[in-house]
Amino acid sequence: MSITIADPVLLAQLREAGSAELRDPEGNVLGVFAAEGLGRLPPGVTSPFTDEERAEMRKERSGRPLADVLRDLEARG
Repeated sequence: MSITIADPVLLAQLREAGSAELRDPEGNVLGVFAAEGLGRLPPGVTSPFTDEERAEMRKERSGRPLADVLRDLEARG
């Protein structure tokens, strides 16, 4: 889903913030806005693994394709 923001003040605030919690008038968190896009950790969060450790984990991956797992689950039930 896409929501278009036309309010120039809000647009400027979001661009300046880079990331921000979006709240409703009662203060409930609706979600988090991140101008940088997906695939990055939120500000202030660091990975417990180094780049080298993550690269090694990718090499040792021994999982199965999702299609195979789903096929096996459907066959059971």
